[in-house]
Amino acid sequence: MPTSDPALLAALDRRRSVPAKQLSEPGPDESTLQRMLAAAVRVPDHGKRVPFRFLTLQGDARHVLGERVAARGIERFPDAGPAAVEKDRNRFSHAPLIVAVIAQLGPDEKIPELERTLTAGCVCFALLQAAQALGYGAVWLTGWPAYDEQVERWLGVQAHERIVGFIHIGTAKLEAPERERPDPAALTQAWTP
Repeated sequence: MPTSDPALLAALDRRRSVPAKQLSEPGPDESTLQRMLAAAVRVPDHGKRVPFRFLTLQGDARHVLGERVAARGIERFPDAGPAAVEKDRNRFSHAPLIVAVIAQLGPDEKIPELERTLTAGCVCFALLQAAQALGYGAVWLTGWPAYDEQVERWLGVQAHERIVGFIHIGTAKLEAPERERPDPAALTQAWTP
């Protein structure tokens, strides 16, 4: 008979995303970050490829990237108004720590690229859970900068890599509200031959 772990289920049920604008100092220190990452790497990984890596953005680096992203946004979206430019400028300024999760997707004869991308996505989700377990708020964001070749170059993302998420981590200014969740029964059907 399986042994249940109600505390683990309760933790999963409590998971919430905290909007980036509601994240502030303090962020995790280095040992706490390493503990979060140690939990985040415990994901399904077909073929044990470890198809991901981390890039941290902290301190002034967040603001420098924001300035570059704002300038790049003006290039890409010349009709963008001042509010859109300001949003891009501050995109990485709220949370004290942003962890970019980068999928490594070079040629692989056995493990399809999609499976490796999904593994990196699982890392993003596990990192959200680890941050919350350690008392921090977090949110998984992408936005156009995650898919922009110039932004990728600035961040050192190689041709065989993709940004799958920017995980913003900090102290929540307020408790994230619960939102309506889908009914799993309505999403489930049994296959019959």
